Amino acid sequence: MYKKRDSKKSIYYLCGIIISLIFCILYFFQLKPLHTFDLKLYDILFILRGEERPSHQIVIVAIDDYSLEKLGRWPWSRDIIAKLIDKLSENSPAVISFDIIFSESEKNDYILAKSINKAGNVIMPVVFFFDKEGSAQKEIILNSSIRVINHEKFMEYAPLSSKKVLIPVNTISNASAGFGHINMFPDIDGTIRAETLFIEYYGHLIPSLPLKTAAVYLGIPEGKFLIDATNGIYLGKRYIPTDKYGRILIHYYGGNQNFKHISVIDILEGRVKKEDIEEKIILIGATAIGIYDLRVTPFSSALPGVEKHANVIESILSNKSIIVTPPDLVIFLIILIGLIGNLFYQKFKAVYSLIILMVLVLITFSFSFFLFIFKGVWFSYLYPSANLVAQFMVIIAIKYAYSEKEARHIRKIFSNYVTERVVNELMKTPSMAKLGGEKREVTVLFADIRNFTSISEKLQPEEVVYLLNEYFGAMTEIIFKWEGTLDKFMGDAIMVFWGAPLEQPDHADRAINCAVEMLKRLKELCKKWNNEGKPVFKIGIGINTGEVIVGNIGAEGKKMDYTVIGDHVNLASRLETLNKQFNSELIISEFTFKRLQDKIEKNLFGPLFIESLGEITVRGKEKSIKIYQISF
Repeated sequence: MYKKRDSKKSIYYLCGIIISLIFCILYFFQLKPLHTFDLKLYDILFILRGEERPSHQIVIVAIDDYSLEKLGRWPWSRDIIAKLIDKLSENSPAVISFDIIFSESEKNDYILAKSINKAGNVIMPVVFFFDKEGSAQKEIILNSSIRVINHEKFMEYAPLSSKKVLIPVNTISNASAGFGHINMFPDIDGTIRAETLFIEYYGHLIPSLPLKTAAVYLGIPEGKFLIDATNGIYLGKRYIPTDKYGRILIHYYGGNQNFKHISVIDILEGRVKKEDIEEKIILIGATAIGIYDLRVTPFSSALPGVEKHANVIESILSNKSIIVTPPDLVIFLIILIGLIGNLFYQKFKAVYSLIILMVLVLITFSFSFFLFIFKGVWFSYLYPSANLVAQFMVIIAIKYAYSEKEARHIRKIFSNYVTERVVNELMKTPSMAKLGGEKREVTVLFADIRNFTSISEKLQPEEVVYLLNEYFGAMTEIIFKWEGTLDKFMGDAIMVFWGAPLEQPDHADRAINCAVEMLKRLKELCKKWNNEGKPVFKIGIGINTGEVIVGNIGAEGKKMDYTVIGDHVNLASRLETLNKQFNSELIISEFTFKRLQDKIEKNLFGPLFIESLGEITVRGKEKSIKIYQISF
């Protein structure tokens, strides 16, 4: 027994280790289907967290539908943009950043350049291309590059690199205070979750527009704006941890319109208070339907790109960047959580193991959610949770295989006592093999050999056993034919019942047919035994129908019998003994008679004769009971 248990445990542990290693490998290689699902689960963390209120230091000046209605279709003349910058500058913004590239010349470029130069704090966007090389290096954007420290690591892990860039026309570029790229790199499902903080261009690292804007807003001098290769970025005393390629997960504050929006037309027509602009970061971009770049984020399926920039800037200024859990820690937790689940699944049955699985998955998710909300750490709960589910399924399957083996053992045992149908019912409902019971109407039959003690005294022991075995074998065959439950052999007596464990509405009919066939078969045996010179005997049968308690009774795990108990069982036994008094073979109670009266009168049981034997008084009962003799 102990070896069997140890063998099972070894199999459980081995399967658990193999499954955990599989999920560690899947996590390491980030296969596309699983990685996509993992990212969707990451989005759920944002949704459950809900929107957060950003600070008031960022204002989006929107090229919205209302402005287009007033100023005409986009693009507008550059003198309108110049007027917009002049109006903003009157209210002393800290920095103005455009999410619009003025890449084609226009007659009013000089007017716009003049306004940009006068403002002195306008950041212009650039866009890098990666499919082909440019015709010439754009020297002007190199002044916005970031100085690198830790060169050895930087050379080992090169960032995203480009040789071609789109910038504003020279007149505008020369007037700008700096540049930042607005390239966005969606994940495999099209969602923008990360910001590439810099891109390498001819050996120089050009920051993203949000990073450059934040640096100008904070007044970070060149010597304090540094890249610690593969680790992070220094903005003065602020440190932004990045992955080894200079990316950060964006701490989204919400969806559309989560930041303060001011329409361009309201700026131009002077309907804005100074405090709405003063010392603020101004982001100018399109939000009107049809002219802005739609971006999918965890909060929105159509977020204007300028709002994405606002979220990045806000997270930088608020030190709320999201850090990815180190891979070695995730792998450790996959193995640890899997081991915990494995231990529980071994000890508990399927239903309880399922509950434990749900609890462990909930704990894993809660841990991930806690880290995300309070620590700004993304812990992927997909792989540990999937490991728990896989281990649950495998261990339950192994348990089922073991239980099937045990079921075959049960079948082998019970098939000696009940019909195949009953065995199959036990296989379908294993709970029948446990302690417990229920009230049910059944028909009980007792059969006993008359004067067998005196007969056995005249025979050798082996002859007694042979005679009984032949008799019990024949009777058992008949009992099983009528699908009775052979309760037990009691010396030379037999106890049988119908109506349990299977429902048998005709249980009384079956009992009578079985009893008649038993008596006929005994006569055939007696004729055979007489010819063989062996002693013959008679039997008495008592049958009663009534409500009893039926179920497995005994010591669980030791010895149990599926049996019936109650007054109606005792009455059947009493009727069997009355055959001696009335010199009869088969006596039934009035309860069984009432169930069969119509069928007996219609001769549905063949040529049976029924005769009333009067009434008897049963111990413990005030009312006497009628009994009947059946012969054929």
